[in-house]
Amino acid sequence: MIRVGLIGYGLAGKVFHAPLIGSVPELKLAAIVTSRLDEVARDVPGVRVLANANQLLADSSIDVVVVASPTASHFAWARAALLAGKHVVVDKPIATTSVEADELITLAEKQGRLLTVFQNRRWDGDFLTIKRCIREDALGNVSYFEAHFDRFRPRIKAGWREEVGPGAGVLFDLGSHLIDQALQLFGMPNAVTADIVAQRAEAKVEDYFHLVLDYGTRRAVLHCTTLAAGPGYRYIVHGDAGSFRKNGMDGQEDALKAGIRPGDARWGADVPENYGELVAADGTRQQIPTERGCYEMFYRGLAEALRSGAAASVDPRGSRDVLRIIEAARTSAAERRTVTL
Repeated sequence: MIRVGLIGYGLAGKVFHAPLIGSVPELKLAAIVTSRLDEVARDVPGVRVLANANQLLADSSIDVVVVASPTASHFAWARAALLAGKHVVVDKPIATTSVEADELITLAEKQGRLLTVFQNRRWDGDFLTIKRCIREDALGNVSYFEAHFDRFRPRIKAGWREEVGPGAGVLFDLGSHLIDQALQLFGMPNAVTADIVAQRAEAKVEDYFHLVLDYGTRRAVLHCTTLAAGPGYRYIVHGDAGSFRKNGMDGQEDALKAGIRPGDARWGADVPENYGELVAADGTRQQIPTERGCYEMFYRGLAEALRSGAAASVDPRGSRDVLRIIEAARTSAAERRTVTL
């Protein structure tokens, strides 16, 4: 049995990591570092609660440390866990700078420990559907990819994501997902052009971004706003053999919040009214059932990697590249120019 310790029991730890770890038989959630004792006792009774992360790192029975604390602390706790001889999972983004990410990657190699990053939206049902369409050549040569993470939150939500500081704002929070998906499909772009701004009157950090990734003749457009009362398509993909369009957001996050877990008949399923549409070059239209989402595959992959020595599902170098794109995007927006990578 692989014993796991979790640092943080906010949104990431409570909604994503704890239940997903619990869904994998080879993993045992043994301890959580948090001040939320009542919530842990209610949600995962029997799991030990620790007052600080240093207690967790000093526990020789813990094999893996999951860092689900605020983004600004990812680097420090991941580094400390690696130095303590633990395997490490870091919630996305891996750190706040690509330099920090490289330091963690080098340290993990030196320590002979596994380091991976929870890029869960690689297992969104709609993204898996796009990958299938591309793999099966239903779109031909893809010339345009557009992904949206649009919400309607006109009021500022209390929390560190809305406060000035390293790792705050939607580019780190939601952009990490969209950028990672683009990199999974097409690799590193040649250049980045970005528009990043705080649009809401009381916003202290950016709540809007529009990124254009240059892949030669191909473009990937990544967009996020917090003022979309009527969001449009989630994905639009054009190729020389057809187009794919998809509405709706993957439902796994809401399912986890509602207590639905992997193995439930409803887990990862999309509603038919949100199925995507494939339009062929001859104008033929076809509804495409959405692949089942499967966030649990991240932790299944972790267990397999630790058991067999195989590579983890998420290479931290890919998450480092996400930060390289974020850094280029910030430069592009600040200097109003395209940044070559």
